[in-house]
Amino acid sequence: MTNVLRSAARIPPAYIVFVILLATLWLTKPQLMNANVMGIFVRQVAPLGILVLGQLLVMRVRSIDLSGAGVLLLVNYMIASGLLGDLPLPLILLVSLGIGCLVGLFNGYLVAKRRVSAVIATLAVTVIIGGFVQFVASGKPPGNMPELMNDIYKMKWGPVPLPVVLWVALTAVMAVFLSRFVYGQFVMAVGENPTASHFSGVPVERTVLMAHVIAGLFAGIAAIVQSAAVAVGSLRLGLEMPIDAVAATILGGVIFGRGDGGVWGPFFGVMCFALLFVSMTSFGVPEPGKQIARGLIILLAAIFYGLNTRKT
Repeated sequence: MTNVLRSAARIPPAYIVFVILLATLWLTKPQLMNANVMGIFVRQVAPLGILVLGQLLVMRVRSIDLSGAGVLLLVNYMIASGLLGDLPLPLILLVSLGIGCLVGLFNGYLVAKRRVSAVIATLAVTVIIGGFVQFVASGKPPGNMPELMNDIYKMKWGPVPLPVVLWVALTAVMAVFLSRFVYGQFVMAVGENPTASHFSGVPVERTVLMAHVIAGLFAGIAAIVQSAAVAVGSLRLGLEMPIDAVAATILGGVIFGRGDGGVWGPFFGVMCFALLFVSMTSFGVPEPGKQIARGLIILLAAIFYGLNTRKT
């Protein structure tokens, strides 16, 4: 019996919360349990899900990345304001991904090479980028996104929205990348014990640096998808997403200082946000209530993290 309880305690709470929310919807609002309705809500959290892929990676190497909001803000402004002139859309999107990688490279340099606190460094980067965008914009929101981006965002693969297909595909790629490639072994080793990993020949600094670069790449992808979703420029886009990403990652079973933790747990952590918003919308919960619910999920993640760190 004790072994069963211990095994149950190791199950990431994201799975439990997901089942509870899904059962609640099934019993109270069965009419919402169809691919079209669910696809709309899941599509809304796809950018968060993509951002989580980078967050879970840096957390597994004992770091964190709160600069995603800055990347989202800068990419959104750059595309909506026409800052790059008449460049073709594919080149604009490549530049957006490059911005994410450069921000990640800078974060990785500060954290891995200069030993700066990841929380302070990445939060400072977000503040700097936000100030830069506000200065360039002079407080005026930019224009609209290219119509092609919004058209692509609304496309479906069968009943499944294209952003959701992209999110699932990237999650599967990340799962294979971490489980089948040498870098995944480096990530696990660094997360478990960076000092022992260093003396075992693991390139600790390079592993942490690369984790931040990949996180920056995912932030760039998330920024493109989120910008296509809102279809307009905004000077406050995605400010809450990095905190939601941390919460979803912890709910999914990724804990600082262990090096383990899967990819699909955080995936269902994000799905919990989608189901929560479906439930609250169907019951007519106003926006303040939704904010309180988001806060409760973040608090649950913090409690789960605290309980698990006591065991390590």
